[in-house]
Amino acid sequence: MHVGIAVNPVAGMGGRVGLKGTDGKVAEAVERGAEPRAPARAKRALGRLAAIAPDAAVSVAADPMGESVVREAGFDPVRVVDPFGGERATSAPPEPTETTAEHTAAVVRAFAGLDAEAENGGIEASAADPADPVDLVLFVGGDGTAADVAAALEGTDVPMLGVPAGVKVYSSVFAVSPEDAAEVAASFSRTERREVMDIDEDAYREGEVNPTLRGVAHVPVADDLQSSKQTASGTVESLAEGVAADIRERDGEGVTFVLGPGSTVGAIKDELGFEPSPIGVDVWRDGEVIVRDATEAEILDALGEENVVVVSPIGGQGFVFGRGNPQISPAVIRRCDLRIVASRAKLDDVRALRVDTDDPNLDDELAGWVRVRVGKFETRMMKIV
Repeated sequence: MHVGIAVNPVAGMGGRVGLKGTDGKVAEAVERGAEPRAPARAKRALGRLAAIAPDAAVSVAADPMGESVVREAGFDPVRVVDPFGGERATSAPPEPTETTAEHTAAVVRAFAGLDAEAENGGIEASAADPADPVDLVLFVGGDGTAADVAAALEGTDVPMLGVPAGVKVYSSVFAVSPEDAAEVAASFSRTERREVMDIDEDAYREGEVNPTLRGVAHVPVADDLQSSKQTASGTVESLAEGVAADIRERDGEGVTFVLGPGSTVGAIKDELGFEPSPIGVDVWRDGEVIVRDATEAEILDALGEENVVVVSPIGGQGFVFGRGNPQISPAVIRRCDLRIVASRAKLDDVRALRVDTDDPNLDDELAGWVRVRVGKFETRMMKIV
């Protein structure tokens, strides 16, 4: 097995600071104190890959797009591309924030044994052996990265697989978790054509979620280890009415409610009498909104002695944490009681619930059977796997 590892080092940086994504917002994310997420996700995937496939041949790009994290995982990779080439002013690696979609494309085309220079504005990217392309491009990023990888591989049979690290993950080219990505990479025996989706992040920040088809790619297939397509849920009116009534009963008791993003929880916010922040996390206590569109730091500052986080899984995928709500971080989750809400229609489309919080220990603690509110009074038992 020959794997090419491509890391988008800025993927997901905008999530915990409330930016809903990083496309065109890297500088603002840094100003808000965002920390890179992708390298840690890459280390988790590569650590697992090294454990189950230590003899895998690995091709890498120069830092900051993957070489160091691959070596730290225990592999002895071959660097086949420096996407910055002559752009470097010194011998030191560029800052992660200097990476662009063109650099990702140059890396991927080098892995596939293609002539990237002609296609990517002169960026230096020549494979060590063009006759020996990788068997798989394992990339670390979100939907924007997936679209860049798919575009670079267009016209080839080289498959791609995503280690989820972005804020939004709508495409069905990702494994469920970094460790699952390693399992798929090491064991797949077939591929299928899957859609690569992305959304306009500016519209997303305004509450409009309109995924757009960006490509179709060959993707390794392993049941239960990859995300299915996102689907819409059914009606939520009675559910929202019941949950909002329960929240109002606690008004005056100092209970802090962290209300997650999405249309289901948005209906609860409407029932409480305020306009939800578009695709954001709002914090409610004692009859009023105390933080709108909160970042992780703002949520932590707002928490009191008794806290409840209310979230709804993504339809079709079943993710409760780890897709679209990184503001609700492990530090927040550990200080809150968990309430999961979903329409019956949404739960009918998922076999199990999932979490991917960036904290494997917390993921293990959350695993197991949970009660999900599905109506004004009704609940259903679902398992977090």
